[in-house]
Amino acid sequence: MSEKEEMKSDMVRDLASLLMDRDPGLSMDQALGMVFNSETYQKLLEDKTRLYYQSAGYVFSYLQQELETGKIG
Repeated sequence: MSEKEEMKSDMVRDLASLLMDRDPGLSMDQALGMVFNSETYQKLLEDKTRLYYQSAGYVFSYLQQELETGKIG
């Protein structure tokens, strides 16, 4: 696994954990599904956005807004 892929994977795990912290009723599978089905995740995969270099809290703010409003920032 390349360093970029590892950073992206770590970010997905961190985002799912933050979702579960926010909503303790979520399972890991549900939280991961929310991340994987988000536009934020698609942006995370794009190397040009370099979102995987940002903090999990920063990226989570985009995910949270997307989940609340249906669109990214």
